[in-house]
Amino acid sequence: MSALILLIRSPSKLYPHIKCQALNCISIACNEGWLSNFSSRFKRRCFHTSSVNPESSKKDVSGKLSQVYDAAAVESEWYQWWEKEGFFKLTQRSENSKPFTMILPPPNITGTLHLGHALTVTVQDVIARWRRMTGQDVLWIPGTDHAGIATQVVVEKQLWTQRKVTRHQLGRQKFIEEIRYWQKEKGSHIQNQLRLMGASLDWSREYFTMDETQSSAVVEAFIRLFDEELIYRNNIPVSWSCCLQSTISDIEIDHHEIDGPTTLPVPGYEKPVLFGTLTNIVYKGFENDTEIVVSTTRPETMLGDVAIAVHPEDPRYFHLHGSFFWHPYRNEKIPLICDDFVDQKFGTGAVKITPAHDKNDFEVAKRHNLQQIPVFTGNGTISKTFSSFQGMKRFNARELLLKDLSSRGLLQGDCPHKMIIPICSRSGDVVELIPKPQWFLSTKEMAQKAISAVKENRLRLVPKQAEKFWNQWFENHQDWCLSRQLWWGHRIPAYKCCLLSDTSEKWFAAKNEQDARSKASSYFSCQPDDPRLVVKQDEDVLDTWFSSSILPLSALGWPENVRDMKKFYPLSLMETGNDILLFWVARMIILGEHLTQSLPFNDVFLHGMIRDASGRKMSKSVGNVVSPEDIREGRSLKELEEKVIESHKLGIISSREVKNAISNQQKMFPRGIQPCGTDALRLSLCCYPIESQFIDFNVKHCDSFRRFCNKIWQAFRYMEGVMEQSETLPQKLTEHEKCLSVMDLWILSKLSTLIVNLDQSLSQMHLHECVEGFQTFVHLEFCDVYLEYTKRVLQKGDSESVQAAKFVLALCAENILAVLAPFMPFITEELYQRTTYINRQANSIMMHPYPQPSKWLKWKNPDLEREINLILTTAGAIRKLKNMNGMKMKEMISVLLKL
Repeated sequence: MSALILLIRSPSKLYPHIKCQALNCISIACNEGWLSNFSSRFKRRCFHTSSVNPESSKKDVSGKLSQVYDAAAVESEWYQWWEKEGFFKLTQRSENSKPFTMILPPPNITGTLHLGHALTVTVQDVIARWRRMTGQDVLWIPGTDHAGIATQVVVEKQLWTQRKVTRHQLGRQKFIEEIRYWQKEKGSHIQNQLRLMGASLDWSREYFTMDETQSSAVVEAFIRLFDEELIYRNNIPVSWSCCLQSTISDIEIDHHEIDGPTTLPVPGYEKPVLFGTLTNIVYKGFENDTEIVVSTTRPETMLGDVAIAVHPEDPRYFHLHGSFFWHPYRNEKIPLICDDFVDQKFGTGAVKITPAHDKNDFEVAKRHNLQQIPVFTGNGTISKTFSSFQGMKRFNARELLLKDLSSRGLLQGDCPHKMIIPICSRSGDVVELIPKPQWFLSTKEMAQKAISAVKENRLRLVPKQAEKFWNQWFENHQDWCLSRQLWWGHRIPAYKCCLLSDTSEKWFAAKNEQDARSKASSYFSCQPDDPRLVVKQDEDVLDTWFSSSILPLSALGWPENVRDMKKFYPLSLMETGNDILLFWVARMIILGEHLTQSLPFNDVFLHGMIRDASGRKMSKSVGNVVSPEDIREGRSLKELEEKVIESHKLGIISSREVKNAISNQQKMFPRGIQPCGTDALRLSLCCYPIESQFIDFNVKHCDSFRRFCNKIWQAFRYMEGVMEQSETLPQKLTEHEKCLSVMDLWILSKLSTLIVNLDQSLSQMHLHECVEGFQTFVHLEFCDVYLEYTKRVLQKGDSESVQAAKFVLALCAENILAVLAPFMPFITEELYQRTTYINRQANSIMMHPYPQPSKWLKWKNPDLEREINLILTTAGAIRKLKNMNGMKMKEMISVLLKL
């Protein structure tokens, strides 16, 4: 026998009655038995049954737990049973209390759910399940978004790839029918994905943002805003995709930063187009020999220049104030103007003003009363105003224009220049600002109310730093462009009306043509069926965000369903990704408050954007996109590669991107992705501080949590074996409190600590703290310490000690399942139904009462926790010393403790 001397100072005196047990624990900890695999005690062959009982439609859970945790078998069939039993529906346990209400941010019908969706679903489901278990009524509403521009682009690509047909060849009605068919197929797939994620949604209230109820709400909202003169029509520059021939929202624009001359592929051009060059163009004086040089990154737009601007305090141009210069292609003079917006350090300090194609220039033109002259048509070609370039593609016209300017001596070279290129995320096209007649929503007053809501703490944003972006966005608000030049979406309920004998026109917002005729007849003093009255509905559709922004109302049946609005509005929580704070959350606030005079919700929780483990944005072209199915079911490397090839066949990524994606997959997933199951995926998604700006998701964590699931499974197998040896099941713990050992009291104190901490963490939505708590208690404290301790008690302890240990095991088992249930619904339901020795207080774990801190405080014993922690630290130190001295763990040693 070897001896080691270990000096440890005790923070307080050991309890007299636990000295012997403390040293005994060290003895256990220092021997190999501490790490023994208790599966050897169950050498019997076990079968895992996953068949459905035909009489009850409930999963057959007879028989013993299988020797190996099988996620697919464990997670099967429970969701169908939950749904059939109505556990997800509002139970209305209390008529007086307000239910906890949420809506799931509706996934777009453009494809399958990705990890970002999975994160949203998991976070909301954890909160919904926890709230139900605390006794609160919960209403969680699912739905899908029609995703106007995204869906139209995807279906157009698919039609061309598979049938070589364009939407124009089909016609509007046939094309919409194609999308409807596609939507039904994708919608059912998304439903299935949500079910596989365990989302406890009330499917009886499911909506689609273009169903009849939603469409009626959209029309009603538009009419109300129009009648209040908040919606108006204007012809101003808007973000335009020439490829799509439609306006697009800011969220559909990617900003590509370049450091200098760079060629980029542009749809419709055989060769890449050069960007990142600052070109100097000479303007000659109108009545004298003076000249001025302007610097621009877009020389082709000079066709629409209406002025030249300099800073009023720039001494280089004092002598030119009030001058005019000759436009070489329009044969007319344009003025030199002075404006503070000019950066004297940019280029020559003189800039061209093109109001039709630049936001800053448009504002300058308004200040100086200048006209706007559009250069481009909707498809990106030069307008007929400029005969020399008419019909040419904009970037081809640039080359010709530069050659012509050079031949006239009006070009003074160029230089490299950093710039940001706006790229349409849907088409890959370079976004232009083009003036087009559009519908706008005036948001000035609404913006001020939104700022006040946060300032007055009526609207709470988490994380708090989101307030900065909120205030900046609303302080620099612009009116919202509502119209899109698409076929798929809510057709704008605006009708242009006129009399054949009259040149005047008038727009009306109406529910249908009959309603529009009724309104127009009053205005024109005629009958609704007067043959002279011409009524035509606008061809454009509404921005998808408009219908999404009234979801807190429309999902509850607004405006008809007054009862549900009164009971469930406003929502209790809005949880979504931080990337759509300003595109969705902000607009829900302004429209919700304006239409109902009440905020649609008071609490907003924003989670971060999911990236890969290297911090890169997930992209099909990079090959780092991982779907929830990939993790749940597992994928071989070959299967991952096949998904990339399929994306190419559907026209989603190019041939060049296929090669890059497959190469990256081989580096990231050389052995593919192991099947981990939904519970492991959910824990993985919750293990990060989700309110961070970015979440660098590591697929390897999922396998780690799969092993955690197995740890839980094996612990319950052990307890199953222990309880089988009892003639009677454990009774109430209070009858045996006096017989509780130090370790019994310790694990109950630790469980009390966990329950108290979980209550606080869940209230603050710090889900990563919950996951850390589970790992610490279940794995390190319950499994690695307490279960090992009970083995010796069950082998050598007296009957009272054995019975007390079993009571504690049963109590821990019940509460472990309860606290894990919101996060891991499948394995906890399986074990809840199979475990006969716990106090089952409901038909399902999801309806079992969640442990309340107030009932567990009596077990809290910080002093005891410190003492046992000392013992465990000592045991760990001994193991480390044995290892350092080349000793076997089985080898007996003498330990001298100085306390």
